[in-house]
Amino acid sequence: MIGRLMHSVLVVLTAASLVVSPAIAQAQEPQAPTQPAPTPQAQTAVASAGEARDLKATQGPDYSHGPSTFPNFISPYRAIKVSEPMLTNTPRLDQLVQDGKLRLSLEDAISIALENNLDISVQRFTPWIAETQLLKAKAGGIPQSGSAQQVVLGSGPSVPFDPILTSNMNWSRAVVPVNNPFLSGTATSTIFQVTSYNANANFGYSQGFHTGTNVSLTIDNNRSTTNTGEVLFNPAVQSTLTFTITQPLLNGFGILPNTRFIIEAKNSVKVANSQFAQQVIATVAAVSTDYWELVYARENVKVQQAAVGVSTKLYEDNKKQLEIGTMAPLDVLTAESQLATDTQNLIVAQTNQLQQETVLLVAITKNPLAANLTGVEIVPTTPISIPDVETINLESAVNEAWEKRPELQQAKLNLKNADIEVKATKNSLLPQLNLFGQYSATGLNGNKINTTPTGAFIADLQAPVVNGAGAPISLPPPIFVGTPATTTNITPGGIGGAASDMFDAKYPTYAVGLNLTLPVRNRSAQADSARAILDQRQLEVQYRSIQNQIVLAVRNALIALQQDKAQVAAAAKARELAQQTLNAEQKKYQLGSSTSYNVVLRARDLTAALGTELRAKANLEEAVVNLDQALGRTLDTNHIIVADALRGNLTHEPNIPGTPGWDAGAGK
Repeated sequence: MIGRLMHSVLVVLTAASLVVSPAIAQAQEPQAPTQPAPTPQAQTAVASAGEARDLKATQGPDYSHGPSTFPNFISPYRAIKVSEPMLTNTPRLDQLVQDGKLRLSLEDAISIALENNLDISVQRFTPWIAETQLLKAKAGGIPQSGSAQQVVLGSGPSVPFDPILTSNMNWSRAVVPVNNPFLSGTATSTIFQVTSYNANANFGYSQGFHTGTNVSLTIDNNRSTTNTGEVLFNPAVQSTLTFTITQPLLNGFGILPNTRFIIEAKNSVKVANSQFAQQVIATVAAVSTDYWELVYARENVKVQQAAVGVSTKLYEDNKKQLEIGTMAPLDVLTAESQLATDTQNLIVAQTNQLQQETVLLVAITKNPLAANLTGVEIVPTTPISIPDVETINLESAVNEAWEKRPELQQAKLNLKNADIEVKATKNSLLPQLNLFGQYSATGLNGNKINTTPTGAFIADLQAPVVNGAGAPISLPPPIFVGTPATTTNITPGGIGGAASDMFDAKYPTYAVGLNLTLPVRNRSAQADSARAILDQRQLEVQYRSIQNQIVLAVRNALIALQQDKAQVAAAAKARELAQQTLNAEQKKYQLGSSTSYNVVLRARDLTAALGTELRAKANLEEAVVNLDQALGRTLDTNHIIVADALRGNLTHEPNIPGTPGWDAGAGK
């Protein structure tokens, strides 16, 4: 019966709390600053983003759930196991090293970077740390935010959502002197001592709920023994059951004020996932740029080697002609000077190649000083080509970037948290008015001492009858005083009887009431509310600022792409003309109508044109990479699943457009 009563009270108060909480909960989604609706092209472009950005599919450990208590009941009291970070290179890298050369395609470079890049490895912990704070919020605690935008204001739930079981067992012995003539007597100088023994076994249960309801149940058991006779039971056992339920009616009422940290922690996990995706995008873009820089550096070495070859041949030919007397010494000096210049340029190009190899190696490895990588030469196998660049207008590009850029997604989530803080701190402005109900039942039992009179009279022969003044009466003969005869028996009892009285509600107590706390001036809550609103306004401005930064980045990327496309065409034309000019000058030189100096100039022009064309092609490749990053397309274009990068183990190879083996349909 008592259980049904407790259940009914809890259901009624919970239902009352839910009356208003849906309306409050529905208001927790904030309205982000308005932005133009995405165009159909942008909507089509973002349709496939879900798979690439899914972090829950295969991300491995989830620290937002604590260990299960079944079947291992002690698992919640042990530390969660976290694997040691792997600081050695993955086997994939070792497999690509053959004969002292690391043959690397662009797909290989990106794949290895997703497994080994230390920036990704560092950022990999961010979502996991956010999940631990979500776990703490689920338990009713206040999470520690690593975001500068999230500030905890006010107070959170007063009772944890996780049930708490308590127990208290103790034993005590006390000897107390009694200064009472009715107990110690007047005819003795010995102080009467009350000796008592007490043993307690108390148990409690408490829990808070998302509605703000707090419940507690305690069972207290006390066993006492004393040497005094003024008790009904000796030893005595008293058991008390107390059930208390409290429901806030103003401050703290509803689901949102009590689950604000859970909602914010879930948004923080999404922010952390977005930050990790942003790091993956930045790493992929950086590795792609480093790869094309290495390709350019190697090709530039070839250009400079060809220039040295031309200069060497010219110098040797001039020396031969000088020896036979058909050429002036000045022409030999000119050719030798050009050879020295070209040799110097070759050395610069070779050292630049070594630098770019080091940059790329650091980007794709955890330990670039590994034994198998010492002195290794990186040989890129993906050549520079002229990519097929689509034509996209600024409006469509901006809309697509607003949909995909992780920075804007993070700003939206921060705005949601700010809106929750505004609502929660607004609720905290209200006075605290709590409705409480309490039920308690007490049971008392033990060894009961029963004294029954027998009807007989036991005389005290040593006690003469005295008059009122205290003088003995000699005549008539003395009348002696005495006590009625009694019999004493003990009825055994204990915890069973006390518990029976308690659960049968033999001695019940009921209480219900309202507790009102009215803070005068309420300045602390006012400050929290004002701070929350100011934070929200600041984030709204920051959201618009991020939008404008994205517009600028997209605009610059589009301009750079168009510029680099034009430069590639112009450089190719200039290279063709320089080659034709050099060929003509060499023919003239062979016919004796030109000088070696003019041939050197034309060879120098061709070398410069080749270098310019190569640089323009590399810039165009990098411009495509930068455009994808500006639009937030990097993951979708390369068909990269972020969950693979989070685990550090790829389930499939990235699909790089324009590379050998590229499947045009894989990225759609």
